[in-house]
Amino acid sequence: MKNFSISMGITDFIPVILFSVAAIMLQRDLYNKMSKGAFALFAVGTIDIICAGVAKALYKILYASGICDFKALNDIFFPLQSIGFLLAGIGIVAMIVHKQGKDAALCAAAPPVFSGTAIFVSCMCLGLALMYFVLCIISIKLKRPLLIVVFLLSFICSLAMGYLSAKDFSQSYMNWLAQGINVVGQGLFLYGVIVMQRAGLTDLVLGR
Repeated sequence: MKNFSISMGITDFIPVILFSVAAIMLQRDLYNKMSKGAFALFAVGTIDIICAGVAKALYKILYASGICDFKALNDIFFPLQSIGFLLAGIGIVAMIVHKQGKDAALCAAAPPVFSGTAIFVSCMCLGLALMYFVLCIISIKLKRPLLIVVFLLSFICSLAMGYLSAKDFSQSYMNWLAQGINVVGQGLFLYGVIVMQRAGLTDLVLGR
């Protein structure tokens, strides 16, 4: 028996909003630094992550309010989020290894959703690692090395949230714990992006 509440579902939208703002800021600031293929991967990946978060929060609200048990919204969360992080990670790495304008027209087809989480855990961990690794490199280029600590903590929170998301909670305090970790992680992510932008991310020329 799932132990969700309407307030829990509403709270679940907070980290989604934080990540959405940070992702949009990065898309805008990194657009002219990416090939079309790299930007497409990064944009699609971050949109996947946002959609996954919205689906999970909406599921909790629908379930808690007694409207319906729309399992598809819950079941799609982990695969969609994991693939999203992988695509975003590949896209942002491509930014620093491919010259702007050298468009390889990177294409990625999402694998069909199937039972089992090992492949999705791997995708999420790899994507997160790639994304935060590049953000740390950019932080150094912007002469904001302390942001590495911020992104490292956000990375740890994201991994913890990903692990907890794969669990079937029967007690509400576990859901609140996961939400708290997620809010902190995405809050740190947004803070880091804001600091990078104020430090000149938009005008930064990435050496290749």
